[in-house]
Amino acid sequence: MRLSPSPALDPSLAGSLVLLHLAVVAGGLALLSSASVSASASGLESIRCRLQGTPRPPAFSQDGDFVIGGVFSIHNYMHTVDHSYTSLPEPLQCTGSLDTRELRFSRAMVFAVEEINNSSDLLPGVTLGYQVYDSCTSVPMAMNVAFQLANGLDPMFDTGEQCSGSATVTAIVGESGSTPTISMLRIIGPFGIPQVSHFSTCACLSDKKQYPTFFRTIPSDQFQAAALAHLIRHFGWTWIGAVRSDSDYGNNGMAAFLQAAQEEGICVEYSEAFSRTNPLSRVQRVADVIRSSTAQVVVAFTAIGEMRILLEEMERLPSPPRQWIGTESWVTDPDMLRFGLCAGAIGFGIQRSVIPGLRDFLLDLSPQKVSNSPLLTEFWEGAFGCVGVVEKVCDGGEDIQQLQTPYTDTSQLRVTNMVYKAVYAIAHAIHSIVCEERENSTVNCDNNLHVKPTQVLERLRRVNFSRNGYQVSFDANGDPVATYELVNWQRRESGKMEFVTVGLYDGSLPPDQRFDIEREITWVKNSTQVPVSVCSESCPPGTRKAIQKGKPVCCYDCIQCAEGEISNNTDSSDCLICPEEYWPNAERDRCILKPVEFLSFHEVLGIILTACSVGGACLAIATATVFYHHRTSAIVRANNSELSFLLLFSLTLCFLCSLTFIGRPSDWSCMLRHTAFGITFVLCISCVLGKTIVVLMAFRATLPGSNVMKWFGPPQQRLTVVSFTFVQAMICTLWLVLSPPFPIKNLTTYKEKIILECDVGSAIGFWAVLGYIGLLALLCFVLAFLARKLPDNFNEAKFITFSMLIFCAVWITFIPAYVSSPGKFTVAVEIFAIITSSFGLFFLLFVPKCFIILFRPEKNTKKHLMEKTSNDKRY
Repeated sequence: MRLSPSPALDPSLAGSLVLLHLAVVAGGLALLSSASVSASASGLESIRCRLQGTPRPPAFSQDGDFVIGGVFSIHNYMHTVDHSYTSLPEPLQCTGSLDTRELRFSRAMVFAVEEINNSSDLLPGVTLGYQVYDSCTSVPMAMNVAFQLANGLDPMFDTGEQCSGSATVTAIVGESGSTPTISMLRIIGPFGIPQVSHFSTCACLSDKKQYPTFFRTIPSDQFQAAALAHLIRHFGWTWIGAVRSDSDYGNNGMAAFLQAAQEEGICVEYSEAFSRTNPLSRVQRVADVIRSSTAQVVVAFTAIGEMRILLEEMERLPSPPRQWIGTESWVTDPDMLRFGLCAGAIGFGIQRSVIPGLRDFLLDLSPQKVSNSPLLTEFWEGAFGCVGVVEKVCDGGEDIQQLQTPYTDTSQLRVTNMVYKAVYAIAHAIHSIVCEERENSTVNCDNNLHVKPTQVLERLRRVNFSRNGYQVSFDANGDPVATYELVNWQRRESGKMEFVTVGLYDGSLPPDQRFDIEREITWVKNSTQVPVSVCSESCPPGTRKAIQKGKPVCCYDCIQCAEGEISNNTDSSDCLICPEEYWPNAERDRCILKPVEFLSFHEVLGIILTACSVGGACLAIATATVFYHHRTSAIVRANNSELSFLLLFSLTLCFLCSLTFIGRPSDWSCMLRHTAFGITFVLCISCVLGKTIVVLMAFRATLPGSNVMKWFGPPQQRLTVVSFTFVQAMICTLWLVLSPPFPIKNLTTYKEKIILECDVGSAIGFWAVLGYIGLLALLCFVLAFLARKLPDNFNEAKFITFSMLIFCAVWITFIPAYVSSPGKFTVAVEIFAIITSSFGLFFLLFVPKCFIILFRPEKNTKKHLMEKTSNDKRY
C-alpha cells in the first residue's frame, strides 16, 4: 500500500500526488529520494524507493496484526529551521509547551487499543497495534505524519503489487484540529484510508465529495452554531460581538453561526479573526475591539490556542466585564479556568462520560515507561518541576497520584470519550471484516487476512454499537448524532471556578424540544441576573421600531404608533390599524370599542333642551287654558278664537316634536322626527297665515259695500289650514315611501368615536319639507307686512310680522349651522331652531293677549276695542 492509489483512483489524481510528493521533498517531509527498477522472479517490474531523510518516530507505538494511526496536537508549536540546502534537513521537531490534555487524549487511544486486545468479545485472537504521533498543532507536521502513516517507517520499500517493509495503518484517529485534519485528508484520502477524528468539528468536513474517507465521533459545528444562536436568542441577546480563529474551524464555524444568528434576528457588532501565529499587535487590536465595544456578550469560536492567547492579552489591561459564550474547543478545557475574567461563561461542551479503568491506566507510569518515552519524560519533568533545575532531579519516586493536571483529571471526560469511541468504531469495522460468528455463538477471527483500508472505510459507514452506555454510529456525512451539555463556569465560595452542567441539547429531538435548561446559571460578575446585551432597548407596546440609518436592524428608535394604530407586542416592526369601529387606547397597545355618542336625555345639553321643549309645551297648554277660560272675552273673540286654539295646539306639538330628536336614533324615531316636525310646523304656519288673511279680510269688510268676509268665513279658514297641511303631509308620505330617514353610525366626523345619527335618506325630501315651511312663512310674512298699519286693537298683524321675521331669521341661520355642526350638535342645532321659532311665535302672538287678559282686564272689553278703532278712523 506504499502510496498506491485505490483502484478507483483517477490516473490524473495519482499524478498529482506524485507532484505533491515532490513538492513536499523541498520541505523536508516524508520524501521519495531515489528509485531503481528491478525485475521480480515473476518477471513483473517493481520500483524500489528510499525515503529521503530520517523518518520521525511515533510518540507511542506497538506492533499488531492491524495498526491504527493516531495524530494529536500534544505540543503547541513546530520548531522551524532555516535550511541551507547544502545538507539533508533534520527531522521536524515539536517545541513549545506540552498540552497535557492532548497527552491524555493520546494515552486514551493507547488504553482503548489495549482494552480491545484484552477483550474476548471484540476481535478475539487479533492484536491491534498503534502508531501515535504529535502534530505540534502544525499543518506541515500533520502532513508529514500523514505521509509517514501511509508509507510506514522502512527507509526502503517497493511500490509493486506486493509492498515490502513494515505494515502500514488501516485507519487513523485524529487530528484534534480541523485545518490539520483537512491537510491530512488531502494526502491520505485518495488512497481510501479512513480517518476518524475526535475533535475536528468544522462543518466543511461533512462534504463527502471532498472528504469521502472522513468520520468523526464529535458533532459537526453546523449543529453547534445553530445551538449557540438559539441559546443567545433564548436569553434575549440581540447585540453581540464575535471572535474566531483564522482557520477552517473558526471561519467555517463562525460563518454557520452568523447565518443562524441572522435567522434568529441577532445582530453582530464586530467579527474579528486572528491566529496564534499572528503578530502580537493583531491580538492586541482584537482585545481593544472587545474592550471598546457596546456589546456585552462575546461569542468566541476559537481553538484552545487562540483563546488562551486572547485571554492573556485581555488580562494584561483592565477590561470591562463581558459575558463569554464558548464552543466545545475551549469551554470545557480545565486549563482555561485560571482566567477569572471568564467567570460566568457558558457554552456547549461534549457530554461527560465515564471510562472505567482509564484513570488507573493514566497514572500507571512506572519509571521504566517514562524513561522509554521522550514525551512522557518531558511530561514528568514538567509536572514535577525538575526541568533544567540542577538542585532537583527526577528520580522516579515522585507521587503521580497527588498530581493535579489536566492529564490526571478524569472527572470531566468529554473529548477523551470521543477518542475512545473512535478507536472502538475502527475496531468494530475491522471485526466485521475478519471475524465471523459460528453456530455455537463463538467468534472466529482470521488475523492473517489482508485487510485494505478501503474495506475498513466501507464497514465504518455501517457501524452501530453501544459502549459504556453511549451509542456510536455515523450518518451519511460521517457525523454522529449531535448531543451537547450546556456548561457554565461557576465560582464557588472558596473562589475556585468549576464546570457545572446546567442544560442539555439533543439534536435527535424535534427542533422545539432540543434545548433544555435544568439548573440556574451564574452569569458574569457572579450574578444570577441575566445580563442585557442589546443595541437598543426594547420598544414597548404602543410603539414600533424605526431602523437607525446606516446601522444593523437591531439598532432602532421607538416611534409611537400613528393615530388609529396600535402595537400589542414588544419590539413590533409595524403598527396595526384598528378595525373601523375600534380606536386605540391611550397607550396605543390595544383597540377598544369607540364610544357611541348621540344627544341623550341624560347629558346636560339634552336636559336643557328637554326642559325648554316641555316648558314651551306647558306654556302653550296654559295659554290655551287661559283662552278657554276667557273665551267669551272681547280680545279672544276679536282674534279668531278658533284659529288661536288650533295655533296653540300646533305650537304644543312643535315644542313636543323636538323630543323625538333626543335619544338613541332608531328606524321609527328617525322617520317620526322629521315628518312630525314638518307637519306640525306647517300646521302652525297655516294657522298664522289664516289669522293674517282674516285680519286683511276683516279690514276690507269694514269698507262700504264690501262683502269679502262671506268668502273667508270659518269654513274657508279651516279649509285653508287643512289644505296647506295636507300638501306637507303628502310630501312627507312620498319621502317616507321612496327614501325614508334611517339611523347610521357616523365614523367620519370623529375618528375616536361613533356618532349615532339619522340620515335623511332623500336629501330632496328633507329640503322639500323645509322649503315648503319656508315658503309658507315667507307668504305669511308678506301678508302680515301689508297689514302692519291696520288699527292695533283690531288686528295682530304687527306681531305676526315680527314673529315671522324671527321665524325666517332663525331658519335661515339654521341652514349653515346645520351643515357645519359636527356630530350630535347637528341635532342640537335643529332642536334649537324648532324651540326658538316656536317660542318666537308664542311670545309675540299670545303673551300680549295673556297680559291684557290677566293683568289689564279693563282693556279686555268690546268698548275699549271699538273706541280705539274709532279714534284710529278719525285720525
